Amino acid sequence: MVGTVLTIIYLVVCLILIASVLLQSGRSAGLGAIAGGAQSLVGKKKGLDEKLSKVTTFVAVGFMLFTIVLVVIN
Repeated sequence: MVGTVLTIIYLVVCLILIASVLLQSGRSAGLGAIAGGAQSLVGKKKGLDEKLSKVTTFVAVGFMLFTIVLVVIN
């Protein structure tokens, strides 16, 4: 019973993690990053990107914890 409930919560956490990663804006890559990459590394994230970054961090930690708990239970 507990394993089933934790598995359902785990699936919800997985979906939230996927959504939060996909909603973040991409970083410039390729040759453009060579010339202007310092600005993207030094510049601060603002608004939605900052909130999504925090949400992604917390959800990723929750994902790891749920993974360890489910492995120990099973």
